Formats: sequence, structure tokens, C-alpha cells
Amino acid sequence: MEILVKYAAEVLVLLFLIVTFLQSGIDKITDWKGNVNFIKEHFKNSPLKNGVNPLLAIVVLTEIFASLFMIYGLYEIFSSGVKTFALYGVMLSSLTLIFLLIGQRLAKDYAGAMTLAVYFIITILGIILLN
Repeated sequence: MEILVKYAAEVLVLLFLIVTFLQSGIDKITDWKGNVNFIKEHFKNSPLKNGVNPLLAIVVLTEIFASLFMIYGLYEIFSSGVKTFALYGVMLSSLTLIFLLIGQRLAKDYAGAMTLAVYFIITILGIILLN
């Protein structure tokens, strides 16, 4: 319990990001075809229109790996107080959000891009807390 109290903010940020990215990655995997169709339509007028499948795969991989790093990072925090893998996971989450931001901006979905800012702020807070 002492560790939880000592690292409460870090743990809460990690849990938030794990839920966000793990659910997103699993959703993309379990409904690959639906996601590809949606994204192809979303990017039909952008330079990314012909690269949806590989770009979506990159996003899925970064979401899943970020989640796995953060899950292991939680284990590290609770077992030894070390925050290395948690930090790696949050940094990878930040990179994933930048990938998504680039896509939203190229698709001229400025409202969608704006919503990513909230998640990005949380990842930056996580990086600050974990450093």
C-alpha cells in the first residue's frame, strides 16, 4: 500500500493510458476490416489514402507495445519502485498520439486532432511524473 500512495499519480496516469491504448489496439485488431473501411473513407482526400493498411498496422503495434510496456512498468513500480518500462510505455504512447495527430491534420479533421491534445497532455504529465 505504501508504494501505491507514494506513486499514486504515476499509477493513475498509467492505468488511464493502458485502458485507452490497450482497448484501442484490441478494437482495431478485432474489427480490422471495419477500421480499415472507416479510415479509408476518412483519408480518401489525403496523401495517406493509399497507405491505410500499413499505417494502421503501425498504429496498432505502437498502441499494443505501449500498453505492454506500461503494464510491465506497473509491475516494476509495485515490485521495486523502478519506473523505466512505465516511462518507455508513456513515451511510446506520446509517439502514437503524434502519429494520429499527423493523420488527423492531413485528413483536415481539425476537431479530431484537437481531441488528441487532451490525451497528449496526459502523456506529457506521465513523462514528467516518471522522470
